[in-house]
Amino acid sequence: MKPWLKEQWCIAPKANADFVAAMEDVLAVYQRPYDERRPQICLDETSKQLKADTCERLPLKPGESERFDYEYERHGVCNLFLACEPLAGKRMVQVTQRRTKQDWAQFVRDLVDIHYPQAERIVLVMDNLNTHVIGSLYEAFPPAEARRLVERLEIHYTPKYGSWLNMAEIELAVLMHHGISQRLADQEDVRRQVDAWQTRRNQKAIKVDWRFTTADARIKLKHLYPSVEVSLGE
Repeated sequence: MKPWLKEQWCIAPKANADFVAAMEDVLAVYQRPYDERRPQICLDETSKQLKADTCERLPLKPGESERFDYEYERHGVCNLFLACEPLAGKRMVQVTQRRTKQDWAQFVRDLVDIHYPQAERIVLVMDNLNTHVIGSLYEAFPPAEARRLVERLEIHYTPKYGSWLNMAEIELAVLMHHGISQRLADQEDVRRQVDAWQTRRNQKAIKVDWRFTTADARIKLKHLYPSVEVSLGE
C-alpha cells in the first residue's frame, strides 16, 4: 500500500469541507508550470536519533557485509529541515539541534536570501504545524525584517491529516532510508551524510513526478466532499 493511502485511513470518513478546500488549493499549486520567478517549494522537517557504538566495529572483509554490535548509546536527537523544489529537482537540508519557531524562521530566511534571492515570491507548501506561521518570523526577527520576509512568501497549507500532499515528505523518506539510515553518533556526522546525499541528488536533478490531481481527488476521495443540494427555484 502506498504511504499516502495508509495515512488516508486516519481521515474521518464523513464529509470534510475544510480538508478538501485545503487539498484542492495545494493540488492547484502543483498544476502550475515552472516559473523561476515564483519557485514552488515544499517544506517539512523530521528528527534523527543519535546513536553511538558501544564497541569497535569489526573491519570489513571482501564479500562480507559490515558487522557491528546491536547495543548502542543514545546521544539524543537532532532535527532536519528539508525544502525541495520538485519541478527543478533541487533540495536543501539544514541540520539543527531543535525545531523551534526561531529555527523554522531562520530556515525560511535562508530560503529567501540565500537559495532564492532573485525570486519575486516563494510559493511555499507545508503542513500547518504550530511553528509554521507568520508569527514565528515576528518572534525571531525585528518587525521590518519579518515583514520583508512575509512579502516574499506565498504560503499554502496542507489539510489536517493530509501531510501526504506535501512532496517534501517524499524527499524526507528517501533521505531517511538512503541517506542517513545508518547509526550516527552526533550532529556533525548527520550533517556530513546529509550534505553528501543532497549533493548527489541535486547533481542528478531528481524531480518528483506528481500525478495526483484535483480531478483524481474528486473521484477517489469523493466521500470527503460535502453533498450540496442545489435549488433551481420555481
